[in-house]
Amino acid sequence: MILPVIMAGGSGTRLWPLSRKLFPKQFLPLTDEASMLQNTCARLVGIEAQPPLLICGDDHRFIVAEQLREVSASHSGILLEPAGRNTAPAVALAALRATAGGKEDPLLLVLAADHAIKNVAAFQAAVSAAVPQAEAGKLVTFGIVPTAPETGYGYIRKAAAVDAAESAFGVEQFVEKPDLDTAAEYVRSGDFFWNSGLFLFRASRYLEELAKFRPDILAACEKAMQGASFDVDFVRPASEAFLACADESIDYAVMEHTRDAVVVPMDCGWSDVGSWSALWEVSEKDEHGNSTKGDVILQDSRNCFVQSDSKLIATVGLDDVVVVESDDAILVAAKDRVQDIKKVVERLKAENRSEAQLHRKVYRPWGYYDSVDYGERFQVKRIVVNPGAQLSLQMHHHRAEHWIVVSGTANVTCGEKEFLVTENQSTYIPLGEVHRLENPGAIPLELIEVQSGSYLGEDDIVRLEDRYARA
Repeated sequence: MILPVIMAGGSGTRLWPLSRKLFPKQFLPLTDEASMLQNTCARLVGIEAQPPLLICGDDHRFIVAEQLREVSASHSGILLEPAGRNTAPAVALAALRATAGGKEDPLLLVLAADHAIKNVAAFQAAVSAAVPQAEAGKLVTFGIVPTAPETGYGYIRKAAAVDAAESAFGVEQFVEKPDLDTAAEYVRSGDFFWNSGLFLFRASRYLEELAKFRPDILAACEKAMQGASFDVDFVRPASEAFLACADESIDYAVMEHTRDAVVVPMDCGWSDVGSWSALWEVSEKDEHGNSTKGDVILQDSRNCFVQSDSKLIATVGLDDVVVVESDDAILVAAKDRVQDIKKVVERLKAENRSEAQLHRKVYRPWGYYDSVDYGERFQVKRIVVNPGAQLSLQMHHHRAEHWIVVSGTANVTCGEKEFLVTENQSTYIPLGEVHRLENPGAIPLELIEVQSGSYLGEDDIVRLEDRYARA
């Protein structure tokens, strides 16, 4: 049986301002109405496989769980990395989890949550072609049939075919991202594939090869899993042991050294959607080469990518330009300079600006809040609490709050009192008072919160009880 392993970590900066550290691109609906993570799960339908095992960081755990719930996608657990240590340790954690107890040894189909694939049937056919190789003990990587001399991807040089059908090849060489002339020669030769970073291998075989070439990584991951704790659907490897682990990719740690690597060609309209120009390339376009999303009017503009989140965007006389509007930032960039967006994010981080970390709308395990307005001593938020969800029992040292319910019913704890607040009713939470908000109903609870006080930061929350195990 195949166990898909979906790597949903990473903090994506190249698709800023939509992608932020606390809500990166794998959780965004970039190519259609579903998120990249949801599409990754959807393309597993039709493959004989167990529900996927997911890997992400602690900051993203509730986003992952909620996005799976939204599409009724089952899973085999969510592994929480204490910190990002690249793909070799992440997959080692998954392999150790999959083989725990010694009864199971599945084929691990390692997928990235933030890749786009247009032809799902071709993707599934490539997985099927790889299964016999993985069952024979090979470590399969999927090579994307190149459509252009792309300089943003690594390449895999194939060796001789390993089966009569030429559905799999030996691996001659892994090559770093080339310059344009070299990439063009690679494509002309027909001997190279783009390196997708997708894999299929038996869990035990990966662990064997990791023990051979990077025993330090395996030892750290084994120690981390031995000390793991379990919280409902979440598996938490021991933090101290995992933090001691090296930061290494599967390619560097194993695939470039093993004698059992094979590459299976995959021609499926794949993209890692690593930039706005890459998203433009895989998006539908009008007769002038423009790709648009949201409320957009184009006048004499060509080969542009324009996306509006809430406001009307009108362009006049633009060529090869990216314009992206989010709830709190606007990006305007030449399409051939979008790789430099990471420099903007670096500046935002250096200036400690919130736009590098999160959006105006911030998701929480109970729902989300949207910062509507703020001033020196006040802040207004729109808060939406999911049915049955509950905020922590908490208090604030520096602010008081007014809650006005506009939809649904709130169950409010304020000091020693517990009471219901319904539509068009309000309540007041004094500074320093212990309080809690809960949605006991079957529909989302929506309210307006007005905060007032000398300090309004999110770190002025003292949690006394929390069903989501937050500090």
